[in-house]
Formats: sequence, structure tokens, C-alpha cells
Amino acid sequence: MDWNLFFEPIVVSLRIAIPASLIVFAAAALAARAMARSRMRPLAKAIVDALLLLPLVLPPTVVGFILLVALGRRSWIGRLLEALTGGPVVFTWGAAVIAAAVVAFPLAYRTMRAGFEAVDRELEDAARSQGASEWQVFLRITMPLASRSLAAGYILGFARGLGEFGATLMVAGNIPGRTRTLPSAVYAAVDTGDYGLAWGWAAMIVVISLAMLYLSARFAPKP
Repeated sequence: MDWNLFFEPIVVSLRIAIPASLIVFAAAALAARAMARSRMRPLAKAIVDALLLLPLVLPPTVVGFILLVALGRRSWIGRLLEALTGGPVVFTWGAAVIAAAVVAFPLAYRTMRAGFEAVDRELEDAARSQGASEWQVFLRITMPLASRSLAAGYILGFARGLGEFGATLMVAGNIPGRTRTLPSAVYAAVDTGDYGLAWGWAAMIVVISLAMLYLSARFAPKP
């Protein structure tokens, strides 16, 4: 077995999943905190929540198609990113990171929001009454109390980003050494009839996924 060939999609997957998971963690934590403490009307809150969770229920290929249009040269987002990066974003490592982040966001957001909603508001109000700013309340009260949910959300987001296939294939392609992740490598191996290599990569995904689920369960909020 060519071990360089075997480990190549694993390295690419990690290079995509790690920055995507960090983006997801920051975005999901802020969105979850805002929604958990939002005073919007129930209908408006339900609509916003549904929009944030939409990538969770949409087929990944649909998410990929929307991203392909949004990041393409015909959209203002695509033109802005191209001006900032000096080249098109579609079919690059950056596009794969964006796809993984968008697909992983809802899972992390839902987990983190449950953690923020479980934080006792009276503790936050007590800190405010002692002169703490909103930022201090968030960092010293809310974050520590919701830390298990935040950790679980990050792990689930990382695992989801690592296993992303449909959206990544649509917007980033399947370029060896650049955007060929573990799921797309399995697809390519099966397509060429190399079932031994496909089984090896599939086993790696299963092992990593089981490890992520175990860690997520360890960090899940205790009843």
C-alpha cells in the first residue's frame, strides 16, 4: 500500500476540519447565546431559529449548490472574496472550509443553545448587580456554566465538518492533495473499484467518528 496516498486525504480532511470547527465554534457560540437570551417575539424567534438550523435538514448537495452560486464570480460575495484573496474561491481549500463550516454550524449551534438556556439567569443578574459588564458576565459566568455544552458542540461540529461530503464536492471539488477529503476519497476509491483502499479510509472515518461521539458524550451536560 502507498502510505502517502493513504494518509493524503486524512491530512487534507484535518486541514479543512480544524479551521472550519474553530469558525463554527465562534459563530455558533455567539448565535446560541444571542438566541438563548433573545427577547424577540415567539414567531420571529422561531423563524430565525429555523433559518439557523436549515443546513441541518437540507440535502448537502443543495447547500453546496447555494454556496456555489454565492461564492461564484457572478455574486458580490464571490467578487469580494476574490478581491481579498487574489483569486476565485470556488474549488479551493477555502471553499472546502466554508462548506464544512456551514454544514457543521447547526449541530454545534443547537447543542450550545441548550447549554446557554440551562444557565441560571439569576446568577447573571447577580453579577450585573455587582457592576460586571455584559462581556464580563459572558466570560466569567455564562461561559463556565455552559462549558460542557460548548465543548460538546465543538466536538460535534468538528466531527460533522470532518465527515462532510456533498456540499464540499459541489463547491470545492475532489482535487487530490487539495480538496479530496476522506469521504470524497472513499467515493473515488469505490468508483475506481479499489475496495481495499475504500475500506481503509472508511475504517478511519468510523474510528474518528466513534472517538468524537465518545468525547461528546463525556462533555454532554449532566442531568
